[in-house]
Amino acid sequence: MRIRAKIVFVVIPILMSSLIITGVVSSFSARSGMTRVAIEFLGFKAEELENYAYSQWNLLEQNRLHEDERYLTVAKNAVASYAESIIRSDTELILALDSDARVAMASDDIELTVVEKARLYRKIHQNEEGWVNFTLGGVDRVGQSFLFPPFDWYILVTESSQAFYREADQIIVNTGYVLGGSIVLSLILLFFFSGYLTRPIRQVVKGMHYIIETNDLSHRVPVEYDDEIGRLAHTFNMMSTELERAYNQIKEFAFKAVLAQKNEHKVRNIFQKYVPKDVIDTIFLNPERMLVGDNRVVAILFSDIRSFTTISEGFMPDELVNALNRYFEMMVDIIISRGGVIDKYIGDAIMAFFGAPVKHEDDAVQAVVAAVEMQEALRSFNSEQSRNGKPEFKTGIGINYGVVTVGNIGSEKKMDYTIIGDMVNLGSRLEGLTKPYHQNIIFSESVYRKAKGKIPCRLVDKVVVKGKTKGENIYTAERSITARQKKAWQYHHTGLKYYYQRNFNQALKYFAGVKKFLPDDYLADLYIERCRIYIKSPPPAGWSGVEVLTSK
Repeated sequence: MRIRAKIVFVVIPILMSSLIITGVVSSFSARSGMTRVAIEFLGFKAEELENYAYSQWNLLEQNRLHEDERYLTVAKNAVASYAESIIRSDTELILALDSDARVAMASDDIELTVVEKARLYRKIHQNEEGWVNFTLGGVDRVGQSFLFPPFDWYILVTESSQAFYREADQIIVNTGYVLGGSIVLSLILLFFFSGYLTRPIRQVVKGMHYIIETNDLSHRVPVEYDDEIGRLAHTFNMMSTELERAYNQIKEFAFKAVLAQKNEHKVRNIFQKYVPKDVIDTIFLNPERMLVGDNRVVAILFSDIRSFTTISEGFMPDELVNALNRYFEMMVDIIISRGGVIDKYIGDAIMAFFGAPVKHEDDAVQAVVAAVEMQEALRSFNSEQSRNGKPEFKTGIGINYGVVTVGNIGSEKKMDYTIIGDMVNLGSRLEGLTKPYHQNIIFSESVYRKAKGKIPCRLVDKVVVKGKTKGENIYTAERSITARQKKAWQYHHTGLKYYYQRNFNQALKYFAGVKKFLPDDYLADLYIERCRIYIKSPPPAGWSGVEVLTSK
């Protein structure tokens, strides 16, 4: 079989499979992307409607009219009007059902069948919220659902399935047309170019046979094209020259090896700015273990500047660099002084760890102390910023303690002494929690077990962070606390004891007591609001007080 035919028979299956896979993946990716955007849009509408409904209910509560049926009816009518106002197509439908699955509010006329009512009844009493698929009035629908306890409503923001997936389905059809046309055109071009490509190969083969028969190494293979085939011929012609060049390179490498040995001390000093001395010593002593990881128990610290994009707008580029350099210098000095290792800078964030390559018994405590000192140093930094008329920095610090894989990770050309593992991800999530909980420092239960009794700690909440299924106690800490803070924290922890026992009335008294000592305490406000909600609408059986977080 000639090479042209081989090319055609080899390339056709590869070409067709590649086009088919690309087309299918692209169409389904586009469909998935459009579907995700549409789901988020329905979710946005549902969230807006829920916020509006709560605003109406809060207005009634503030004016003590929530038990007056007349005003309650007015509020429900206002919610219904708002629901109709956010409808953007004839196929959308927003309705609310009472606890018996009867229609309490609808943006359009709708009559539910007995089967539909039964299915919706189960969803209501199973507290099923979020994305749902169901049938309403004989029409298949998708949408977002949520419970609104004040009105005893189960609200559905829906769109017909046919309209929801219309554009996505059209993408698949269009992709099929494009895919078919591409395959036909590719086959035509393949037959044409295969003959064009094989002609220089035949000439190379002919020239090689001549050299084999005559042993005439001065013969040169003609180079017709600047492509792989042309480079093959050129490489053969330059073989002798390349051998000489290789010999010269060997001598150069030997000379560089001598210089490298003499400059080892200098290299060590330079790289200690980026990699701990213990790590460099290990690499020089055992280079064959450079890529071998090791499981260690370490404390992981993440520090991030909040709203850095907004802050950077108040600086000229050179001023921003100078400010960041001063900030990093202060923070890094504290971390290193406490035995930490700077893993990396992630934009304006710092990732560090304590406990590798040298382990200490108090690594977790040192990480917490470093975090406290970093906040103290930040106040000094911000004082200077304020004097210079520049925006102040606000940071959040998350700390976790657990088993990670630590070592030189990468290749022989580029590697980092770093840590990886699930504990690292949790440390990053804890840093993200500092913003919603209005705390400068948040750390995990494993850190608390090491730090309790050595530094004042306060339980913040029980949470399940995104990507986890198990609840985790999270804490904050101060270097020292005043007598008023100490009393307030005692009230706070007593209130939490009653809170997790579902005794919300008693818990509310203690959290109100916290406010007497610390009027601006955010955590007290948070739990007061939760207690009031649970007093009016008790949580379901099996509630453990764990907050499930859906964002990072």
